[in-house]
Amino acid sequence: MSHSPEFSRRIPFNRLGSGLDETIEASPAERRALAARLGIPEIETLVCRFRLMPSESRSVLAEGHLSAKITQICVITSEPFEDVLAETFFLKFIPESDMPEDEFDIDSIDLDGPDEVPHDGKAVDIGEAAAEQLALMLDPYPRKPGAGLENAVDVAPAEGEEGEHLSGEEPDGLRRPNPFSALSALKNRGRKE
Repeated sequence: MSHSPEFSRRIPFNRLGSGLDETIEASPAERRALAARLGIPEIETLVCRFRLMPSESRSVLAEGHLSAKITQICVITSEPFEDVLAETFFLKFIPESDMPEDEFDIDSIDLDGPDEVPHDGKAVDIGEAAAEQLALMLDPYPRKPGAGLENAVDVAPAEGEEGEHLSGEEPDGLRRPNPFSALSALKNRGRKE
């Protein structure tokens, strides 16, 4: 199922010539729509510079540099925070007909080569390519600077300390009930003495 790209910038093949440098910037409406698609509160800025070079068999090599200022939600504090992203990436636009079939064939993937993106034979959509790169750049578990797990163990317990509270004894000397004692009683009820 295809969707209408929120940030589309189609470059027709006849504009490419022997190479083309193009800088694109998302409008406020495009940024709002793209933020909704990516599930983040806001995209304040999104700019991407492309260097496009025609290649063999209707392919186009692309070097891009994306920079964005976004707002994400911290997974620890649930607070919004701003983040600045910047990354250079490489793509190869290839005809849709040359894209691999649905089956995943690990042997046909060039792990060192650029990611392959389909085009319709008339133009390459560098806006959608930038949107997809932004999605890849997002941290799946964003954390606000300075937010940490205050109760995390920084030092391994010394020998003998690790079982201190596992015995069922609280720090005040009282004994906690064994949570499995009820199960033990049920199990033993069925036995004859």
